[in-house]
Amino acid sequence: MGVRKAFAALTRRKPMKATGGGGMARVLSTLDLTALGVGSTLGVGVYVLAGFVSRDDAGPSVVLSFLVAAIASVLAGLCYAEFGARVPRAGSAYVYSYVTVGEFLAFFIGWNLILEYIIGAASVVRALSAYIDALIDSVISDAIKSVMVINVSYLAEYPDFFAFGLCLLFTCALAFGAKESSTLNNIFTVLNLSVVTYVIITGAFKADGANWRVDPDDPNIPEGANVGQGGFFPFGLGGMLKGAATCFYAFIGFDCVATTGEEAKNPQRSIPIAIIASLFIVFLAYFGVSAVLTLMWPYYLQHDKTPLPHVYSELGWPVAKWIVSVGAVFGLFSSLMGALYPLPRIIYAMSSDGLMFAFLGRIHARFQTPFVATLVSGTLTAMMAMLFDLDQLANMMAIGTLLAYSIVAACVMLLRYSEEAEPEPEQPWAPPPLTGGPHKGARAACAAVARVAARLANRPALPRPTRASATLVAWCTALYCLCCFGAAACVVHALDGIKAAEAPLAVLVVFGCAMLLFVLIICLQPTNSQRLTFKVPLVPVLPAVSIAINIFLMMMLDKATWIRFAVWIVIGFAIYFGYSIWNSHERPSRKPSKASVYGGTDARPPSAELVAKVANT
Repeated sequence: MGVRKAFAALTRRKPMKATGGGGMARVLSTLDLTALGVGSTLGVGVYVLAGFVSRDDAGPSVVLSFLVAAIASVLAGLCYAEFGARVPRAGSAYVYSYVTVGEFLAFFIGWNLILEYIIGAASVVRALSAYIDALIDSVISDAIKSVMVINVSYLAEYPDFFAFGLCLLFTCALAFGAKESSTLNNIFTVLNLSVVTYVIITGAFKADGANWRVDPDDPNIPEGANVGQGGFFPFGLGGMLKGAATCFYAFIGFDCVATTGEEAKNPQRSIPIAIIASLFIVFLAYFGVSAVLTLMWPYYLQHDKTPLPHVYSELGWPVAKWIVSVGAVFGLFSSLMGALYPLPRIIYAMSSDGLMFAFLGRIHARFQTPFVATLVSGTLTAMMAMLFDLDQLANMMAIGTLLAYSIVAACVMLLRYSEEAEPEPEQPWAPPPLTGGPHKGARAACAAVARVAARLANRPALPRPTRASATLVAWCTALYCLCCFGAAACVVHALDGIKAAEAPLAVLVVFGCAMLLFVLIICLQPTNSQRLTFKVPLVPVLPAVSIAINIFLMMMLDKATWIRFAVWIVIGFAIYFGYSIWNSHERPSRKPSKASVYGGTDARPPSAELVAKVANT
């Protein structure tokens, strides 16, 4: 395969007509979509993350960690909303990117979505197991530890067989046709928010501002407690930002709203509003719970798995402990169903397009579900829940999702400046012809520089994007992302040198200036005139800021997380280049015949129509 053919294969797109066409009823209102977003997002973050992030990473500044993570999520949510406006079909970022950008990035995003849902479901079932275990005084964990302990640093302390079995139970229920109704989801969401409100109100009565001003020399602090420097930022600004990278996981789930393009009554209006509203509600919940949690009880004494029941138990409120514990179990039950349900659908959609193994795309004749994909993905999720601790799972999920969000934001920039269907002939500016003389070489160099500068500055202004301007934007976007990685690496790994105004500071300034230059060049290029019902405002600034924040949060994660993620990506690349690129249904030699396109006997059903059929079961 030559270079040109390889590039064409990587960028081939799925035709819009192949994504199906409105097989589902438009019954979801803005309120329904908001409840869906809140129900899918509000779970482990409010019941678990606030505890161990405040204890190990951020201290009381965990409230700011949630704020930074919320900002990153809102920017990513806006980009998802524009994708939904461009491709108003049922699906996900995988479908959107396949239609608008190309196959390789679609596979990459789809592969990261699989990781997101696997780790998301595994972390929820792990938290659910911890809460149930806490309700029965750690009987389950003590029994397992007495017979089996894992002495591996990057794995859990013990294999959580209860979480494994619980995940398989839910997987079997989904495989045999069980589904989550919108009414049940709304009930659990209301219950979830009620418990959160109860925590905030009751916690306010026990709030003590001294817990945000801890003195590390206080003799009452237990020996061995990780107090740090005390105060509001006991682990410094870096600790708060590291906590933000983990807290970002708590906002994952809102993207399910962007997949309701065929079920919303008015998707162009409802989807953007629901995404922003759900993220705002979830942020208020996280901010409120983390604030009262660290005000009620010192951050260095927080429990890493069941912080809320632990605090109420220490305060002598057993009734409140049980209310919160039972509410958390039902809330996590809803989150688990919400995480497990879309996972096999993503695998199934990729299999239907030829990008995943064919047996994963088979629909069970009786149960009308992606039976094999559900069982395989559920088993893998159960194994992850059994072998990894919650903090390890959260970090793995965060890095994959942050990278997927960065790609979505970059795609929004590329599409906004993409070449139109019938571009006008390009008329680049050219300097007057050179005349002879002793400085002819210097004049030629100056003329070349002038031509490059004119291209970068879009002078004279092009009325619409051309192939050259779109290519320029693509290169600037790629270079901008590389500079973001460089700048983030300087901040994360050479913070002391930056504070001392040493060499890393100069390197950071260079990267920062380059980032601003690339964004400025993109701003000067002509934009696509395609009319959309929703567009991200302030492009390319907002997507660029989103990319920068996402990459910075990724760099804050530990080395072990990057190693695990690298292994996952290598496996994905092996699948794509060993199987997907050769079996894709968009490969010219594998395209269906004309008879199949128009309903012949060898027709391959459009994948999104099958997804709609499965979703309605």
